[in-house]
Amino acid sequence: MTTRGLRSRRALLCTALLSPWLVLVGGCDASDRGDEPAAQDGARSSAVAREMAPPGAPDSVFPAPTRPIADIVAPRWSNEDDRDDIGEAERVLRVLNPQKGQHIADIGAGDGYYVARLVPRVGATGRVYGEDIVPRYLDLLADRADRSGWSNVDVVRGEAHDPRLPAATLDAALLVHMYHEITQPFGLLWNLATAMKPGGRVVIVDLDRPTWGHGTPYDLLRCELAAVGYRADTVDRSVPGEYVAVFLAPSLTERPSPEALAEMLLQNPCTVPGGRE
Repeated sequence: MTTRGLRSRRALLCTALLSPWLVLVGGCDASDRGDEPAAQDGARSSAVAREMAPPGAPDSVFPAPTRPIADIVAPRWSNEDDRDDIGEAERVLRVLNPQKGQHIADIGAGDGYYVARLVPRVGATGRVYGEDIVPRYLDLLADRADRSGWSNVDVVRGEAHDPRLPAATLDAALLVHMYHEITQPFGLLWNLATAMKPGGRVVIVDLDRPTWGHGTPYDLLRCELAAVGYRADTVDRSVPGEYVAVFLAPSLTERPSPEALAEMLLQNPCTVPGGRE
């Protein structure tokens, strides 16, 4: 077997996010997950990871989700060649349909798998915001942006309840296999709406399984987004056990106040079908 083939087999065994029928397994080292070593002490990227917008509504005004939150594990889950081999980005970007000149945010960008594939799609007149909350991942992304010479990328350090993106800027936002890791989804969605243009689309990719298993049941996802005013548009289920869901962002007048949101969820909480997670 070739080195590439051996690596591919190991990566697939250690990848829950790319294979819906697999579960997280032990015995995987960082190279199996596609992880990269942390930068050496004192090594910093020349690209600046910065907050792009003033703070939105604070975490404290939003209700907590009534389901488990998965841990953030790694900046990526598999080698990029392996992800390309199974057509992941091609399928997701077909749904996202990025266009020249658009401004698109990759929320939870990690070390930049989707950022790299969005850069040529939006072109020199467009903008890609690579957003994450983990400083080391942002360093990896900023280093990659420097090495690649990307002039249309901003690396953004957000917060768990606030992506810290500029207001009324985004044509689309992409969240890939990370929604289940957001500790304050209602706050993030509420503040994200501030950054969206009218009619902006939010594309969420996840596995249709419990959040503790690094997925999000689709009905639960739809309930949480609807509570903040997002409207379900389309859903692609071409890969068994996984979905690529498109939602339309609410206008600021359609979005409930944090107080109204908390009261709504108190009366009608978003729960997992069957009452289990």
